[in-house]
Amino acid sequence: MKILVTVKRVVDYNVKVRVKADHSAVELANVKMSINPFCEIAVEEAIRLKEKGIASEIVVVSVGPKSCQETLRTALALGADRGIQIEAADGLDSLAVAKLIAKVAKDESADLIIMGKQAIDSDNNQTGQMVAALLDYPQATFASEIVVENNVAKVTREIDGGLQILSVTLPAVVTTDLRLNEPRFASLPNIMKAKKKPLDVKTAEELGVNTDSNIEIITVMPPSDRKAGIKVSSVAELVEKLKNEAKVLS
Repeated sequence: MKILVTVKRVVDYNVKVRVKADHSAVELANVKMSINPFCEIAVEEAIRLKEKGIASEIVVVSVGPKSCQETLRTALALGADRGIQIEAADGLDSLAVAKLIAKVAKDESADLIIMGKQAIDSDNNQTGQMVAALLDYPQATFASEIVVENNVAKVTREIDGGLQILSVTLPAVVTTDLRLNEPRFASLPNIMKAKKKPLDVKTAEELGVNTDSNIEIITVMPPSDRKAGIKVSSVAELVEKLKNEAKVLS
């Protein structure tokens, strides 16, 4: 079974995000970048399936400029077998990215596509669902457990009322949630080996995919500063402030 895993290069989750002075986008110059945490979980799950003898090959795919090859090498160092960079400018919308991923998945004849449920930069939670729709594959989102047997993936999802188990026939798309696993660290020998693993570069033109977008970003603004909270000495004082200052009680 071949597993295709998508990975995205994002601002590291420990970095405080800053907006450019002209409010056109988030500042990326001289900012630490890393693999999207949900994508890292997806890579780890694919590796575990291979270690169990269920998967035979893991292909990692990233959409973006040449700098995203570093993210692909990270995934290769973790245990993926082969990487594909789809060369494109930063800032493609979810549908354009989904079209590119769907085309590669079809060309690779992937049996299972594992994706992070969302990226921590755009935070859209759309691409996995769009890929499934474009390929007309069954999908299971927000996976906290994946069991693959007899060409069927049983996916456990956490919902408001408890747990939901979905059975999807492969090929299928699965998106990962935080509780699915704990990603491993890449060892130095594996980091060195990753430099020699195959990494192909494709373009949207080669794939025959139109990435034109109907979405235009007008402005990007940081969240407004919040006023410091205060402590009250009694319930009566709290009610008084909620009524007369916050104006949330009548």
